[in-house]
Amino acid sequence: MKRVTVGAHYGLKDWLAQRVTALVMLAYVVFFLVVLPRPASYAAWKALFAQGWMRVATFVFVASVLIHAWVGLREILMDYAKPAGLRFALEAAVAVLLIGYAGWAMQILWRG
Repeated sequence: MKRVTVGAHYGLKDWLAQRVTALVMLAYVVFFLVVLPRPASYAAWKALFAQGWMRVATFVFVASVLIHAWVGLREILMDYAKPAGLRFALEAAVAVLLIGYAGWAMQILWRG
């Protein structure tokens, strides 16, 4: 089976990924701005993010941002990076960068 690198076969999956990740990001921001009380000091912020549920919620938010970015950037690259080799190299660079950002977020959230 030959892998197709461009085309309409990504359509519904990408559309759904964009909408779901946007809803996750919206829910996190609304919860963060409306429901949670505003910590007034660094110690209060640190205590808030020391809780496991907040770390997980924040990482789900970060993962949603990264997935949202991947889908959007991949669409842009499929539209504008015409040589397949260039497109593959750029997609690989974006993937490595986004995976690095995910690792960095995990380090920040769980370093202790």
